[in-house]
Amino acid sequence: MSKQKVIIIGAGLAGSLLAIYLAKHGIEADVYEARCDMRRVEMSAGRSINLALSDRGIVALREVGMDKYMLAEAVPMFGRMVHAVDGSTKLLPYSGRQGEYINSISRGGLNIALMNEAEKYAGIRFFFNRNCVDFDCETGEALIENTDSGVRETVKGVTLIAADGAGSAVRMAMLRGIPRFNLSQQFLEHGYKELHIPLDENGGFSMEKNALHIWARHQFMMIALPNFDGSFTCTLFLAHTGENSFEQLKDKESLRQFFETNFHDAIPMMPTLVEDFFNHPTGNLGTIKCFPWNVGAKSLLLGDSAHAVVPFYGQGMNASFEDCRVLNGLIEKNGANWEAVFVEYENLRKENTDAIADLAEENFYEMRDAVADPVFVRKRELETKLEQTFPHYFSKYSLVTFREDLPYKVAKQKGNAQDKLLMEICAEVEDVSKIDLNEVMEKIKFIS
Repeated sequence: MSKQKVIIIGAGLAGSLLAIYLAKHGIEADVYEARCDMRRVEMSAGRSINLALSDRGIVALREVGMDKYMLAEAVPMFGRMVHAVDGSTKLLPYSGRQGEYINSISRGGLNIALMNEAEKYAGIRFFFNRNCVDFDCETGEALIENTDSGVRETVKGVTLIAADGAGSAVRMAMLRGIPRFNLSQQFLEHGYKELHIPLDENGGFSMEKNALHIWARHQFMMIALPNFDGSFTCTLFLAHTGENSFEQLKDKESLRQFFETNFHDAIPMMPTLVEDFFNHPTGNLGTIKCFPWNVGAKSLLLGDSAHAVVPFYGQGMNASFEDCRVLNGLIEKNGANWEAVFVEYENLRKENTDAIADLAEENFYEMRDAVADPVFVRKRELETKLEQTFPHYFSKYSLVTFREDLPYKVAKQKGNAQDKLLMEICAEVEDVSKIDLNEVMEKIKFIS
């Protein structure tokens, strides 16, 4: 393949991984990032939300030779550790099969590793503090502003790929410049705030390290993911307004009372709770869907710029990495025929990213409400037994998380049908051990 230069907007996870894929095809890329180089500054807390790296993302990292390196600094999570109001805990395994788990990984650490790997290729160049302020759908030119000097320049390559996230400037330019461009933005009434659980007094993990911890309280919740250094990154999900909301937590006393009532067991582990809460920003949670994703051969939206999702299935990064993997396969198939690549890419990915966006919203209500529901707990127990007994059976969660060969759309359709059936079965029994597993599998075959 002859030398070409692609413009990538965004040096985040997807943009950096994409640069590596392109370099392996001998395609040069200039990557423009609005933020400063995170390798040169201390990263601030408050908006990171630990990432859950699972099979779809791992496969993409494996294709560029980064999987073992990154997994060496990840913490395996084998299930959800549910914390009740009275302080009791119960582990709900993610899978009944051996070797199936998700990995808690640092967003910043992964991003830095991908940028370092990309820069090993002579044809990859990163430009930081370079904000894309506009894109011309007719010429394919991007307007880039140096955020230090305010100087603007126009850049153009053989094509442009936008990996500039949920607030994508390229997507907004396409909205203005393309007739019948469809855009949907739906925000939850809930926001989030990042908190912190440091190492315990012995320098180790203060809770079970190999689990995603969740304090589900029906209308709100808190989760905690383990960090490699022994600490936990916590995220409080709470309505912006109304009862039990961020607007009610205005001072130290109201915060203390709220946590005493709802997360009493977590307080001793959070010595910087007050400082973290009032110093860290409150983020929004939303879903973005749009179409088309491409303008001829001039540009393509990829990752969150095309399909931002809420974080409740742990698939945002994994879906974006899968985007890169699918795009790479189409480049292998079609070469640098960008128009053919982009059209086939968006037709393959659109229905699947819509599916994971819907699943992520559904899982928000499951995590917030259902994990404390006895019927749901029995359903998870039944699913675990089914996976232990029938290796070819996959729960909805496993279909999404551990079947990288299965499109999200199929996982959603099959998984939701299974969920409905198993919830109906578990609503009728108090003891899962009395359920005939063979009979359940026959019913599952019928609905599949």
